[in-house]
Amino acid sequence: MAVTAGRRGRGPVVFLDKDGTLIEDLPYNVDPRRIRFAPGAREAIRLLGAADAVLVIATNQTGVARGYFREEDLGAVEAHLAREVEALGARLAGFYYCPHVEPGAASSDLARACDCRKPEPGLIDRACRDLGLAPETAWFVGDAWMDVVAGRRAGCRTILVGPDARTADRLPPDRRPDHAVDNLLLAAQIILASAPSTARARVDLVGAIR
Repeated sequence: MAVTAGRRGRGPVVFLDKDGTLIEDLPYNVDPRRIRFAPGAREAIRLLGAADAVLVIATNQTGVARGYFREEDLGAVEAHLAREVEALGARLAGFYYCPHVEPGAASSDLARACDCRKPEPGLIDRACRDLGLAPETAWFVGDAWMDVVAGRRAGCRTILVGPDARTADRLPPDRRPDHAVDNLLLAAQIILASAPSTARARVDLVGAIR
């Protein structure tokens, strides 16, 4: 399922996990008043915005299938994040979510196998089709192995952030990211360091890197 929210940028394509990566992980929260950016995320969004990055959220939202909140409630979350990201000088190109949960985990008809629940790459694949993106030029940043696997399966380069990044070298090869860092700010710096010189020059011109 998807809500697309904005125009395409001309800079790096960055898929972001939501909870634990872009915002603090408050389980099953859909109240915009309780949403807080994760450490380093504000600075990361400013950097990526200065580079005119294409930002797409791709998130598992099993709370829908479990009955903890309605699918419509995610609209308020998407709208809030779009406003917050825009206030930081960036633009959210899309908000893609999977409402399913594994079979047997809930009584809902959304408890079923699907191709959109990470570690499957369906959310990324759909976003690429909808927005005209090339996955081989994109990055996927997340805080869990399933984000890494989804990104790899879609053909993206991957960055693992957060506590699990500290033990990334112990992960099985198919779950190992291209990079592992503490937070989204460090991930953004890696992405921009590998971007074309025009994107890096745009960041320097705006003065976003301090």
